[in-house]
Amino acid sequence: MKAIVVTDQAAGTAGVKLVERPEPQAAINDVVVQIHASGFTGDELTWPSTWTDRVGRDRTPSIPGHELAGVVTALGYGTTGLSIGQRVFGLTDWYRDGTLAEYVAVEARNLTPLPGDVDFTVGAALVMPGLTAWQGLFEHGRLHAGQSVLVHGAAGVVGSMASQLAREAGAYVIGTGRAGGRQTALDFGAQEFVDLDSDAPEDVGEVDLVFDVIGGDIGKRSAGLIRAGGTLVTVTGPTEARPAGGLTIDFVVVPDRAQL
Repeated sequence: MKAIVVTDQAAGTAGVKLVERPEPQAAINDVVVQIHASGFTGDELTWPSTWTDRVGRDRTPSIPGHELAGVVTALGYGTTGLSIGQRVFGLTDWYRDGTLAEYVAVEARNLTPLPGDVDFTVGAALVMPGLTAWQGLFEHGRLHAGQSVLVHGAAGVVGSMASQLAREAGAYVIGTGRAGGRQTALDFGAQEFVDLDSDAPEDVGEVDLVFDVIGGDIGKRSAGLIRAGGTLVTVTGPTEARPAGGLTIDFVVVPDRAQL
């Protein structure tokens, strides 16, 4: 099969190569999926898991990419819940070869059926932002109906999904972004919008949860907006921002069939 591999972390994207690789075999509880669409996260080439296994041993040449949509072509021993020929989408394990290939072996528990009326490209594109939004809001932020959430970057891919999910859960959603994204943020569920070019985030008052995909100074200032017992959830990495009487949580997305 054809696959994109990386071998040299220092080379960055210049070290990406298209090669021939053997088709993967399904291990216990795995399936093999023929890839119809896949996704690649921009900073994957900086992740340790792209280059080493869980105990730090080199695993190059490795195949990057983890978001996928495709069709199941083989089942490993003991695999249940999926069948050959089934359309699926999901997220592969960070420490295994990924989805920038014609086929991938992935744990069945990390995949879920893709409805027949959803295009493969849409399915693959939904995985990472969808899981990021869900896990940030509900697993880490413990958001529930009647609470308020400030969603930074509300017109972006992750922010717009977070706004929709939060609104559906019965939360009051305040979005932030640049002026050009105002209508997009409102269309995707924000009930108020803060223009970061001209408005002060502090003007929104206290909120129960801040969902931050921006970081930097905006992320730090957001800590002061969280009421006692609230949470600042960020996907931008470790931060020194700490709300008084609340929590700061930075997290890494994990595959989860049920959440898809």
